[in-house]
Amino acid sequence: MRPLVVLVAFFCLVILVSVAPLRAGEVPQTSNYVPINPIRSGNLTVFPVTAGTSYDTAEFLTLDEGLRSGDVLITEAGQARGLIRRAPAGPNVRPPVRDAQVNQLVLVNNSKRPLLLLAGEVVTGGKQDRVIGKDRIVPPESDPVDLGVFCVEPGRWTAVNGRYEFGSGHGSGAGGGMAVGVVAGVFAAPAVRSKAMADKNQQEVWNEVGKSKEAMAALVSPAAVPTVNAQTSYASVISNNEVEKKINEVAAPVEHNYESVIRQLREKNAVGVVVALNGDIIWADIFASSQLLQKYWPKLIRSYATEAVITRAKGGIVSVKDAQGFLDNLQARHETADIEPGVYRQTELTGDGFKVFELTSLLPKTGFALHIAKMAD
Repeated sequence: MRPLVVLVAFFCLVILVSVAPLRAGEVPQTSNYVPINPIRSGNLTVFPVTAGTSYDTAEFLTLDEGLRSGDVLITEAGQARGLIRRAPAGPNVRPPVRDAQVNQLVLVNNSKRPLLLLAGEVVTGGKQDRVIGKDRIVPPESDPVDLGVFCVEPGRWTAVNGRYEFGSGHGSGAGGGMAVGVVAGVFAAPAVRSKAMADKNQQEVWNEVGKSKEAMAALVSPAAVPTVNAQTSYASVISNNEVEKKINEVAAPVEHNYESVIRQLREKNAVGVVVALNGDIIWADIFASSQLLQKYWPKLIRSYATEAVITRAKGGIVSVKDAQGFLDNLQARHETADIEPGVYRQTELTGDGFKVFELTSLLPKTGFALHIAKMAD
């Protein structure tokens, strides 16, 4: 009997070794990701990242696409009652209907496609502008779901023009209007994103927004300072003509060069970027496909450029080897996961000097990581 026991044990070991790399939610080995020669603009350095594997992401709807088509609705919690699609199942299930709160919005996905939401996307309108706090997937034709957000507009708590719906671009704040229909909305700069994603603390988000606003006011002419200071909206400050011009000066060369690189490397599957500022690597955004990256790229590059223009240059050069090392370092000392069965798993890894956030789709015929964000602490 001993040979049989050994044989069974051997086959069990083979199965475990074969299955382990494919566990849902497991952060993939970054040897699959290879950074290439960077694009530099001022104190901003962006390394395009290629991948050995690509996935079909065509079915996923972005927030901008959903808001433009009208298939996605976002409103204050207290305004959501009329949006409920059907009665909740069971006596203990309550619909997400309550008074408006700073860190709570309600979203409905009326599309037949799953909706991808990324932490850092800013929704403007309602009683305050907010930034989405974590990556998640909202199933097709969903009932209203609570949307975890943080306020990025301290000082305002009134509806814009009497309306409570939200858009994904510029336009709210003092004297603003609705922003539905904006092609490319706002993505918060990495410093603000990190406070929402990692710290998960409203006061820290407000503090970072305040620092950004002060830095932007220092960029503009004396005549424009009162206008910037009067704005309560983070999105509106970024869209100030003088601030936007400086952001574009940094973003435009990188965007142009990156689009050229993407065209040249489409066969190699360019799926993300590693971002360095003043010689220090601060961030990485990796997607499941080139197509998904291209949808978010206009928003992402402006967020990186925003961080660049409000940060004083220190000098220093970062190499491809440094970027590869940043991607490869995944030795975590703590891991947590947030799971919606059959929809998504969001895993947070904390290591020495970094955090990683991975969103894995659990929808039928998927099981792959849609988005991975890594930030340096």
